[in-house]
Amino acid sequence: MTTATLDTTTGTVRRAVVHIDDLDIVGIMHNARYALVLERAMSEFWAEHGYGFQDGVPSSPDMIAAVREFTITYHAPVRGTGPILVQFWLDSMGETSAVYGFRFLSEDGATVFADGRRVMVKMDRTGRPAPWTAQGREIAGSLLR
Repeated sequence: MTTATLDTTTGTVRRAVVHIDDLDIVGIMHNARYALVLERAMSEFWAEHGYGFQDGVPSSPDMIAAVREFTITYHAPVRGTGPILVQFWLDSMGETSAVYGFRFLSEDGATVFADGRRVMVKMDRTGRPAPWTAQGREIAGSLLR
């Protein structure tokens, strides 16, 4: 098990809830659910800044992005339902890509369940890499480590 001290000055910390359908047959959070819970936490952050989809239409061209890489290391299982913390930040932001770091923590922030990185690529409507908007870069700046 990895212990931690929660540093709230890095990126953002979101409270997430592990539900019964997030658990596998032995009662721990299923490995595939970590990507989903992270996605929800990130979506919450961006929604607070006006980024989302309405009637299938993105509110910003920055919403058209794809995961290029997702790497996770598990340190301790999440054993059951209830609240956990998801912390994420930006390690770097290039012209068309963004490298997020993240970790899943116990509600008190003392235990690290998992950590990793997620690389996103901004795309145009044809699927080719495209630059982030100035507004997106400004908002993302609050996440830079």
